[in-house]
Amino acid sequence: MDVSRIVRLGQGVDKNRAFLPQAMEGTLTCLREYRKSIDQYQILPSDVVAVATSQARDARNSAEFFSRVKAETGFEFRTLSGDDEARATFEGALLDDTPAEYTAVIDIGGGSTEFMTQSGGTSLDMGAVRFTERFFKSTLADGSAVTDEEFWKCQEAIDQGLQQLTPWRAAQVEEVSLLAVAGTATTLAQWHLLSPVFDGKAIDRVVLEAGDVHRMVEELKWRNVSERQQLTGIEKGRADVLLAGAMILWRTLEVLRYGRCRISTRGLRYGVLRVQ
Repeated sequence: MDVSRIVRLGQGVDKNRAFLPQAMEGTLTCLREYRKSIDQYQILPSDVVAVATSQARDARNSAEFFSRVKAETGFEFRTLSGDDEARATFEGALLDDTPAEYTAVIDIGGGSTEFMTQSGGTSLDMGAVRFTERFFKSTLADGSAVTDEEFWKCQEAIDQGLQQLTPWRAAQVEEVSLLAVAGTATTLAQWHLLSPVFDGKAIDRVVLEAGDVHRMVEELKWRNVSERQQLTGIEKGRADVLLAGAMILWRTLEVLRYGRCRISTRGLRYGVLRVQ
């Protein structure tokens, strides 16, 4: 059984440096449901591998929250460092026909984006939720489309962040191709396929050209959140933050000169089981 849920625990962390009460309650509700699920299979909470990532590293009430999680659900979370998150994402993302030595992985999360090859990588503090909250005030205020000024400021910040990766990219052999994982990438792939249902096998075969992602970015830019939700493959919980995530992928393809990327439905969840 493979189940995932968007809980938005990191909502507001970029501004407040703390988990918000409503985000914590929503996450606890989800985890209580997960506890009921594993109980049906007679799995102990102590046998569950539970990890937290970027926004847990930033939130000052992270330890307090995860202590409550353990007390109420039995799940004990471990907060990954940026390096550990990147390494686990790389190991988990690889598909059967994507050799490690010729693959670079990008994982666009809510608070950070991980970049990784077999020889190493890094984590940048730019993510779909973080940059939506930082730059797209119109969207946050009432679900409006972003303004040109908001868009260009976000793009400038992404490009500046990616400049740090120029030496990392230059060290890669010419044959290296980019593999994109996590919710932004799989949502864009599902939209690209015009598929109303999530088909993991089909998504794992999707290759997006830089031009494909650019066109998606432009369409998301002029649509408000309600209009984005009407697009095939875009679920309600991701429509407001998808533009920022798509921009990170688009600018990565352009600035770091990959040109295209393959999509993988795997990633961190698979990797933490391999590298723990």
